[in-house]
Amino acid sequence: MKTIRLLAGSLLLVSGVLHAIVYFQAPDNPGSIGILAFGIIYCLTGLLLFNGKRYPLYLGVFVPLIGMTLSLIKFGVPELISMSALFKLLEIIAVVCSLLLLSKGSKK
Repeated sequence: MKTIRLLAGSLLLVSGVLHAIVYFQAPDNPGSIGILAFGIIYCLTGLLLFNGKRYPLYLGVFVPLIGMTLSLIKFGVPELISMSALFKLLEIIAVVCSLLLLSKGSKK
């Protein structure tokens, strides 16, 4: 279970860094501040997942779901091969890992 937690935290960190990279490549695009904000939030959530407590698992479920929902509302469904699709894939895997850990009732 610790490996699953590390995977979820790592994926959220990678997603957060990629969000920041996208922001710095084109800071004048619409929605770029939101992209940066969610990148920072994903990095913080990913770091919290490494501490072994239970509450970051809830953050690992709800924060990416909120980000994906807002992204789908604002930008629509992404192309299959795009940075947005990569974000969604990383976040979906992190959400599934967090849900798996929550369903097992594990603290680590």
